[in-house]
Amino acid sequence: MAKSQETFNKKEKEKKRLQKRKEKEQRKEERKSNAKEGGSWEDMMAYVDENGNISSAPPDPTKKRNIKKEDIVIGTQRQDPSLQVSPVRKGKVTFFNTSKGFGFIKDSENGESIFVHSNGLMTPIKENDSVTFETERGFKGLNAVRVKTV
Repeated sequence: MAKSQETFNKKEKEKKRLQKRKEKEQRKEERKSNAKEGGSWEDMMAYVDENGNISSAPPDPTKKRNIKKEDIVIGTQRQDPSLQVSPVRKGKVTFFNTSKGFGFIKDSENGESIFVHSNGLMTPIKENDSVTFETERGFKGLNAVRVKTV
């Protein structure tokens, strides 16, 4: 007589697979029975308050402000050339590593620390030198360029 092809392990795996399928169907039916059929229109509404935050409550009509359409500015305003600040800034070298070719300059106006690389130097610099420089936007922030000692 031939031996049965199904082993005990195969039977157990098949039972577990069928049990998982049955549990999945039960969960599906449970979700369907508990689900709300669509929501009401008020439940789906979202409002923006006077600060620009999204809320579920309608805005307070007493805080309403009237704005003229002429007052709305799209884009940037023209700048008066007489008000423009000189792009040349002054500062002091707080750190400079000559072997690696980089350092930092502390801006004398706002105390901001600005990265400087040897490629942006016009004259050689060392620590505690007073310098003039311009800034450019780099990958990680402002970089000092066209740096000269004073």
